[in-house]
Amino acid sequence: MKSSDRVINTFGLRLGQLTLVFVGLLLFWDAFPKFFPARAHDTMGAIPLALIAISYLIYHIAQKPTAAELLKSVLLAAAFFLWAANQFWPNSPGATLLNDLAIAFFVLDIFLVIVGWPRNSANEMSDDSAQAESS
Repeated sequence: MKSSDRVINTFGLRLGQLTLVFVGLLLFWDAFPKFFPARAHDTMGAIPLALIAISYLIYHIAQKPTAAELLKSVLLAAAFFLWAANQFWPNSPGATLLNDLAIAFFVLDIFLVIVGWPRNSANEMSDDSAQAESS
């Protein structure tokens, strides 16, 4: 593994760990909301969603994906960003649209998993193995 790949992987891992810290703070808010300022939950709900989207993109880019795999990763990250925006601005006029777009992107992402798009080398290998066994 090249040094630059290690740096990218380490950055993605550290960002993921930071995300977990924010999730812990969010759950702490659930138990003790009086210790936080008003509207803190909106920000604390948005930050881990945005951070995990960035962390996931960094992770996936480091895996050297195909263009189709990268597109699917961007779709999932966009869903998390839209959800984060909805959490951050829950009372904005566009909040419902942000939420609905997030739902649409999550549903599309899972549908693409179900139909097997994009085909990756792991899918092709398992298909080749199944065909070889049936011959």
